Amino acid sequence: MMLSLRSTISLFIGLFLFLAVQSLQAAGPIFIPAAPSIAGTSFYLMDFDSSRILAEKDPDKRVSPASLTKIMTVYVIFRELKSGNLTLDEKVTISQNAWQTGGSKMFVEVNKQVAVEDLLQGVIIQSGNDASVALAEHVAGSEQTFAHMMNEQASRIGMANSHFENSTGLPNPNHYSSARDLALLTQALIKEFPEYYRWDKEKEFTYNNITQKNRNQLLWRDDTVDGVKTGYTDDAGYCMVASAKREDMRLISVVMGTASPNARANESQSLLNYGFRFFETHKLYDAGTALTEAQVRKGETSKLSVGVAEDVYVTVARKHYNELKAETQLDKAIVAPIAKGDTVGSLNVSLADEIVLTKPLVAMNDVAEGGIFRRLYDAVLVFLEK
Repeated sequence: MMLSLRSTISLFIGLFLFLAVQSLQAAGPIFIPAAPSIAGTSFYLMDFDSSRILAEKDPDKRVSPASLTKIMTVYVIFRELKSGNLTLDEKVTISQNAWQTGGSKMFVEVNKQVAVEDLLQGVIIQSGNDASVALAEHVAGSEQTFAHMMNEQASRIGMANSHFENSTGLPNPNHYSSARDLALLTQALIKEFPEYYRWDKEKEFTYNNITQKNRNQLLWRDDTVDGVKTGYTDDAGYCMVASAKREDMRLISVVMGTASPNARANESQSLLNYGFRFFETHKLYDAGTALTEAQVRKGETSKLSVGVAEDVYVTVARKHYNELKAETQLDKAIVAPIAKGDTVGSLNVSLADEIVLTKPLVAMNDVAEGGIFRRLYDAVLVFLEK
C-alpha cells in the first residue's frame, strides 16, 4: 500500500524527532577513565586556571619536599622583586655559610659579589643550595628569618600541611610539605610572576665557566612542559613538580617519593598526558562581567549590576562542554548600602545535574542608601516578603 506524500513527510518528521530525543538522552552519561597508577608516595594533578583536581593520592600527606622547597624560596624572592625591595642587578656578597652549604651547588665563591638574577637562575636551573642560602641571607639577614618569611607566605597561600625550616630543602624533621600544597604554591608562582617563571624552562645555566643542566628531564621530552622543579634526598625519594601548557589549558602535576630520576619523569608525564587527554578547560566569564541585575531595597536606585570578581574557568570531561548549564542565584533580600565587590549571590555551573563549579556573585557598583521615604517604603516590602 502506497503512503501519501503527507504521510511520508509526517513519518520522516516523527523519525527525526525520535532520533533527536535519543541523541539528547545519549549525551547524558559521562565516562572518565581512572587516573594512571603512579609509583610514588603521593601525587596530585590540578588544572591551573580552574583549580579542579583531576587526580590525587594522599594529597595532604606530610612529606619531605627536598629541593621542591626552592619553589617557595624563589616565590619569596619574586615578591621582594615585585615590591621593589630587591632588584635583579643588585649584588649579593657570598658568605662562608652559604659557600659551605652541602648538596647541589651553583659553585659561588666566598666574598664574591653575585647578581640576584644569576643567583636566581642558579637556584631555579641548577638547584644550587649555596645560591639559595646566599639569597635568603641577603633578603632576611639570616636563613632562619627567611624561613619565617616562607612560612608566612605558605599560610597566606593556604598551604595547610607545610612548614619550612630552611631555603634549600635539606633534611630537617620539622621541614615538610604535601603534594596539594606544592601544587597551590606553583599555581601562585606562575599566576603572580609570569615574567620570572620563564627561567623554569631553561635547560642549562653557566656560571663561573661551569655549565649545569636542568634536572627536569621533561624539558627535553615534551616541548609543552615549561617547569617547574625536581628534588631528591634519601628521605624524600625522587620528586617532581611539573607544569605544561597545551593550547589554552595548563596543568600542574606533583609526584612525590618515586624510586629514580626516570621514574619521577615518567610518572609526571603519565599524569599530564592523562589530564590533557580526558579533560578540557574553558573560560566562561571575564572578571568584571555583569551577568544579571538584582533588585535593591532601601537604595537610591533599585537596580544593581551583578557579576564575577575574577575570571571564571571550568574544567570538564572532553566533548561535554556544550552540556554545561549556568544559573545565577541571588540573595533573597539585597539591602543598601552596598559596596562594589560585596557578595550578593552565587553562580552555579552544572553538568548532567551535578554542580561542577560555584563562584560568588558580587556587586559591580556601589549603591548608596536611599532617602527616608524610600527606606520606609522598602522596609514594608522586605517585611512582607519574609
